[in-house]
Amino acid sequence: MSQKIYPLILKPAYKDYIWGGDRIIRTYHRDEPPGIYAESWEVSDRPEGMSVVSNGVWAGSPLADLVREMGADLVGEGFGGGKFPLLIKLIDSHQRLSVQVHPDDSTAERLAAEPKTEAWYVLDADPGARVFAGLRPGVDRAELLNAMAEKNFEGILRSVPVNRGDVIFIPGGRVHAIDAGCLLYEVQQNSNTTYRLYDWDRVGPNGRPRELHIREALESIHFDDHDDPRMEPILIEEDGKRSWRLLETPYFTIEKVEVRSAWDVAENPGSFRALFVEEGSVTFESPEGVIPEVSRGTSVLLPAALKSCSIHPAGLATLLVVSRGR
Repeated sequence: MSQKIYPLILKPAYKDYIWGGDRIIRTYHRDEPPGIYAESWEVSDRPEGMSVVSNGVWAGSPLADLVREMGADLVGEGFGGGKFPLLIKLIDSHQRLSVQVHPDDSTAERLAAEPKTEAWYVLDADPGARVFAGLRPGVDRAELLNAMAEKNFEGILRSVPVNRGDVIFIPGGRVHAIDAGCLLYEVQQNSNTTYRLYDWDRVGPNGRPRELHIREALESIHFDDHDDPRMEPILIEEDGKRSWRLLETPYFTIEKVEVRSAWDVAENPGSFRALFVEEGSVTFESPEGVIPEVSRGTSVLLPAALKSCSIHPAGLATLLVVSRGR
């Protein structure tokens, strides 16, 4: 194997959408100039917002280059080329986001779009913070159209209070909006397809209302979707380590791991693992060397072909761990 395989620290791409603030920068003490940082694309293989490696021999390389050069050694067995399969973000909803929906696989194919199923892990939330996730039971197309005419979306959307540690699932076809006061870790299919139904009469930087996508949104919505969007974590205790399986989908798996002592990350040839240091700081040791004091709020990508790696916490640390769906 000619490529160097080691834990990859990624520098994110930022988005200054009108509803964002600077909570990401303040919370994680990131060295960025003052401004709006609505989203931080932590693990991203997209030309409109590309992650770049910041350590080792791959430093300065866009994630797209690594995917092309390393292929299955990075992504995992069965990878047949193309883009990295997931997009992982931080979201700061300083203001509420638009009412929107993303297409599922079959709808995206009909609309010549990118499918998007996603999930949110709540990193922090203001008192009283909430999200909207799904239609209230009994809301059909006619009632949705009436709510659109009356601009009464709060009357038809399922309002979900959120607190730190909550997990909300948004499969393709589920109408949703993030209300103000949330800091979220979002995992999604690698897609940037969003169909807006309503933007709370907000205007964009040009002074005009932002574009809506009513026809595509109505075609994408699953009106028979009444599942609870809140996920119940499953606690797993083994070898003195606690972890929680937060969500498992065909596209991605999200886990949370509590690390109190050295954690030997076993070889996992089936998938990459994207790590986010939620709390504490850790040191990575691999055959290619040591990466000391990886701090809270840092994203690290472990290639699928990484043969061995140990993680050493400075005290107690918690990590979010994302891999391909099982």
